Amino acid sequence: MANERKKIQTARMWRYFLDAASELMEEKGLNNIKIREIADRAGYTSSTAYNYFRDLSHLKFFAAMRYTTAYVHDLPNYMEKGNNTVEKWLYVWECFCRHSFELPEVYYLLYIENLGVIPEEMMKMYYEVYANELIDLSDEVQSIITHHDIAKRSALFIHKTTDEGFIKEADLEYIADLTMVIWTGMMMNLLNLRKSYTKEEAAKQTMYFIRRSIIDVVVPEKKHLITYEYGRG
Repeated sequence: MANERKKIQTARMWRYFLDAASELMEEKGLNNIKIREIADRAGYTSSTAYNYFRDLSHLKFFAAMRYTTAYVHDLPNYMEKGNNTVEKWLYVWECFCRHSFELPEVYYLLYIENLGVIPEEMMKMYYEVYANELIDLSDEVQSIITHHDIAKRSALFIHKTTDEGFIKEADLEYIADLTMVIWTGMMMNLLNLRKSYTKEEAAKQTMYFIRRSIIDVVVPEKKHLITYEYGRG
């Protein structure tokens, strides 16, 4: 009972601070907020904030997680477009690309920036506090969104492709890592203004490279079964 009350108290305090952080992120930008002003906006002191969050990057990470809600809601619809695990994985990537390039600073913070802590633990902590966000999501979708490491969750998801005869087991780790590197490279190029892509162009170009890379490791006799198309309704 005491443990349950503590969880409720933690969730309530998190909501105050994350609401304040989200408001300030909208007003000033993700990289221009300080923990003291977040605490002030929430109606508490900085010392209270540190009772619940290790530091500013910790608080910003959890606030940024709120901006992934649209991605999580869209994910099942994208997955339904695929006729096999390879196609489903391609549509999972398309959904991720569209949302991540729409909010590049948020997804950079969540998946690339060095936060000084293990992101996997922070992701786990977030969903322990906000377990209600996982309600009604299939186990397949949960396995994707609750793993922070993009390559790791890809490898877990596409493991079934070996049983389906599409990709050899020896190629799974390679293609999981390669697709992650492609996305990371495009994200860095976009944020550093090394490429003059629009957000839509960045998503489409990333999927072009990801699709070609995945098709390369699909066994020859199965390639014709991959009918993925970017932007398919």
